[in-house]
Amino acid sequence: MNEQNVFYKLRTKSGLSQDELAEKVFVTRQAVSRWENGETVPNTETLKLLSKLFRVSINTLLGSPHPLICQCCGMPLDDSIIGRDKDGTPNEEYCQWCYADGTYTYSNLDDLIDVCVGHMVNENCTEDQARAYLKQTLPQLDYWKRYEELSDDGQFEAFKRQLIEEINGLHIEGMPRVEKLNALVGRFVNLEYRLPSGMNAKFLDDGTTYLGTQLESEFGGDRCFGILANMDFILICTYEKDGVNPELVLYKKR
Repeated sequence: MNEQNVFYKLRTKSGLSQDELAEKVFVTRQAVSRWENGETVPNTETLKLLSKLFRVSINTLLGSPHPLICQCCGMPLDDSIIGRDKDGTPNEEYCQWCYADGTYTYSNLDDLIDVCVGHMVNENCTEDQARAYLKQTLPQLDYWKRYEELSDDGQFEAFKRQLIEEINGLHIEGMPRVEKLNALVGRFVNLEYRLPSGMNAKFLDDGTTYLGTQLESEFGGDRCFGILANMDFILICTYEKDGVNPELVLYKKR
């Protein structure tokens, strides 16, 4: 799709007139018209504003001239899984799992490889093949090459350790100790629970990245424990395969 079609499609999908869009990004209606006619392209600062407004990458605004991959895990990127800066602006360098609200979620390459391997193994790719491929390719990505420059000196890892201590301190019957928490995007884990009142409720934001994990119950059987948390709360639930029949065990404000 060329640039002018992108601008027109995003504007009309958002229900904005040319005048309304112009006001939001501090340009004239004529400037918007020229973008949509393919006569001009917004300058860099305006592209940033449009990216944040429409929640798409600048690459998308420019007609997707080159494919994007996450510079931490190597996943192909599209606008539905792209990471966000603290102010909500899409960051086309990273996916939501590796970069959430301006925070890098992985500081250990081996931990990331362990997570990625589970998603790559299939009838055409063994675990050993997946692990060998990741060990070769991930260190070549920008995040890992610039890790010393980009890292937060262990602050996020310290936060995860604190969360793990709090979760294990709850002593949930039948739940094994939590050893690791990984980044999980809300829309993939936002289960609906039946409350004692009879109402159904979801507790997560589909677009937010949380920390969590899945653990097999010590009681055996088909049910697993799901753990999700962030700075504001801890949620523990149980469910069957693929999140079927979820039951809320605990929701605790921090």
